[in-house]
Amino acid sequence: MLPPLLLLVLLCAGLAGCQGIATPRAEAASSPSSPVASPTAEVAASTRPEGGGNASAERPEAVGDFDDWRRDFRGLARDEGLGETALARIDALRYLPRVIELDRRQPEFVRPIWEYLDGAVSASRVSTGRDRLDAYRRTAERAEDRYGVPAEVLVAIWGIESSYGGYQGEVSTLDALATLAYDGRRRDFARGELLAALRILEAGDVPAERMVGSWAGAMGHPQFLPSSYLAHAVDGDGDGRRDIWGSVPDALTSIAAYLAEAGWRAEERWGAEVVLPADFDYSLTGDTTRRSADDWAAAGVRPRAGEALPTLGEAALIAPAGARGPAFLIGHNFRVIRRYNNATSYALAVATLGDAIAGRPAIQGDWPREEPALKRTQVLELQRRLKARGYEVGEADGILGPNTRRGLRAFQREIGVTPDGFATLGLLERLREVGS
Repeated sequence: MLPPLLLLVLLCAGLAGCQGIATPRAEAASSPSSPVASPTAEVAASTRPEGGGNASAERPEAVGDFDDWRRDFRGLARDEGLGETALARIDALRYLPRVIELDRRQPEFVRPIWEYLDGAVSASRVSTGRDRLDAYRRTAERAEDRYGVPAEVLVAIWGIESSYGGYQGEVSTLDALATLAYDGRRRDFARGELLAALRILEAGDVPAERMVGSWAGAMGHPQFLPSSYLAHAVDGDGDGRRDIWGSVPDALTSIAAYLAEAGWRAEERWGAEVVLPADFDYSLTGDTTRRSADDWAAAGVRPRAGEALPTLGEAALIAPAGARGPAFLIGHNFRVIRRYNNATSYALAVATLGDAIAGRPAIQGDWPREEPALKRTQVLELQRRLKARGYEVGEADGILGPNTRRGLRAFQREIGVTPDGFATLGLLERLREVGS
């Protein structure tokens, strides 16, 4: 959200995706069209189809005894060509009830993007990021020279995923994935990742006791899924091993390799914070409307800081908090960051943390912090009321995805307010009024 390839989008709650910062769940994530999958397991765990949001968060039908499952999986692994080292480890796999608790947990509140960014791009995270970049500058710049991904972006992902290696997770990857393959919401996915983890073990890249990470299977400094590790992990320090758990050079170079495979364009900015004209049509926000930066400039979009918009050929505008919050012009590389974790808030955190580490301005626009966080039950009610009025919002699932925002914009036009698609308690109350 990194190596073979997602989902993921994830996770842990922030995923997740991250151990030091939880992955936002406030928007629906859809699998990227690229063959490169998100590396993070939490991302994988939280990947949703584009709609209202979640396709299926219910508990699957029970699957029987774990010992029976383990014996059946051993046969599958043998058929897949795994050898005795891996087969012997299967016999020791454990069921972890806590993993299932986390897999099924739904957040009560939809976390506002500004709260997520407050933690992801905090002053301490920026300061530590600058220190880490200084300490590993030669490694990061060597990876940048090889793959074209800026050093500060590599360090930013490292910081958000594992707090610069400070917290990589403490759960056995093999046991976590076995638990999810037996009793999780995405059993087929987890089974494939478990097979990949066993291949890593069999290759001797890491002993089983060091293969630890998040509850959802993401591992090491960059929080790669096992399949992502197999596809994209790189030996960055020249010792002949790909050690994303203990080697910072291997981790940073592997992040660069993943983003390069996902299509990173060297010398192109991710985008920039912008100011929109007073009469801007907010139905044009979102990643589906793409124009050149010059075309957006001709329409009155201007940079909030700097002399000109960055040169971008396929640029879109996003306003994650609607008309009362900051707006951003995003390009191809912003979308590449979303391949690591398919959430706008995650990509914005990486982009702005990287800018801050490099000494560029922070977000200058004000967020509507006075808006209370919506409860998931309130988002469900909003979706159901929009559907009752004939607006297509996808599945009512409590997740504010792109379809929900489209339906909300249509309702905003109906009542004569700026159609920015930003869900608020006030709009829910208006829906209640017109539906009563």
